[in-house]
Amino acid sequence: MAKKLTLKKKKHTKQPQPRRIYMDYAASTPIDPRVAKKTTQILPQISANSMSYHSFGQQAREVLEQSRADIASIINCQPKEIVFTGSATESNNLTLKGVMFANKSRGKHLIISSIEHACIIESAKWLEKQGFEVTRLKVDKYGLVDPQDVVAAIRPGTILVSVMHGNNEIGTIEPIEEIGKICRAKNVYFHTDAAQTFGKVPIDVKKMNVDILTASSQKIYGPKGAACLFIREGVKIEPILHGGGHEFGLRSSTVNVPAIYGFAQAGLIAQKGMAKESTRLTKMRDKLINGILKNIKNSYLNGHPTKRLPNNVNVRFDFVEGESMIIQLDINGIAASTGSACSSAKLEASHVLTAIGLKPEQSHGSLRLSVGRWTKESDINYVLNILPKIIQRLREISPFKTNE
Repeated sequence: MAKKLTLKKKKHTKQPQPRRIYMDYAASTPIDPRVAKKTTQILPQISANSMSYHSFGQQAREVLEQSRADIASIINCQPKEIVFTGSATESNNLTLKGVMFANKSRGKHLIISSIEHACIIESAKWLEKQGFEVTRLKVDKYGLVDPQDVVAAIRPGTILVSVMHGNNEIGTIEPIEEIGKICRAKNVYFHTDAAQTFGKVPIDVKKMNVDILTASSQKIYGPKGAACLFIREGVKIEPILHGGGHEFGLRSSTVNVPAIYGFAQAGLIAQKGMAKESTRLTKMRDKLINGILKNIKNSYLNGHPTKRLPNNVNVRFDFVEGESMIIQLDINGIAASTGSACSSAKLEASHVLTAIGLKPEQSHGSLRLSVGRWTKESDINYVLNILPKIIQRLREISPFKTNE
């Protein structure tokens, strides 16, 4: 009788998974569990349209208006000066298009910096097609706008100046208060995109001489789908969405009360812990920058060494291509970026890095690491251990000829 063959089962050994470290907080932040919990708890109370007159609608309205007051308290303005939108991109589009069209009888001239977010850059291009004139301010090697260049650019017919507070790619913080003072003296509206700074550094719209300011929920551990504009009382602005007249007639669309409530809660949490968190992030940021520059040859910092966002690290490496770095970092469990997440699919050199004087090959060798609320010092150590090995390996196979 033939023996019955039994097949031995192979034991599959589980491969150890690499650590997962999120260092792309500048692109978007995970929602804070405290915010998620509070938002979930309040959902049953805000199921109705906040424009409805019945008690369900008024309950939602009450939450909306309290959220408006909370955001206003963070930046020192009146609640009626806060208009909620769906994103920072929408806020910036509404600002540029709304202000220029509402004031076209006074002039057709807009001033922006050359390192603005893509939504400002593209809005300005669109306005040029509609017959408006745009001046783009140059920046220095650190990405700073010279306030005297603003003075020189303002002319009769200038309606609006838009200079971002903190740059999303290289982290440089602009001299907003000084620029605002110039605009106020010249009777020109001044807007700043503070999507990267709101919740990270103190903002006082009165002290900063700002007429319009953009802030976003998804950058401060709040839910996506909520942002706002501070619009100083008396600023003339034309809506770009027309309908039921929500948000003081400036942004028609059923108001996303749950996301706005989460936005406000995230803002209050950020404000309360801002000083302590800023100190912690700055310490980790500097450790990461110093460790990279010290341990990797031919590496350089992009942006200002001190006038920068507390969580932003942007460095470049000779003889390395950025996309390859991102892939290798991801294989090792590290999420990073080559620049702005909104345009990371594009292969051309970053307009921000070009504006600070980098050549295309230098721009393509740049890496953005942004730390946040859940970054630990051990994460920094891990990156400082892994990154030099990645750069060395990529340089060995690089098509660029090194001088080493």
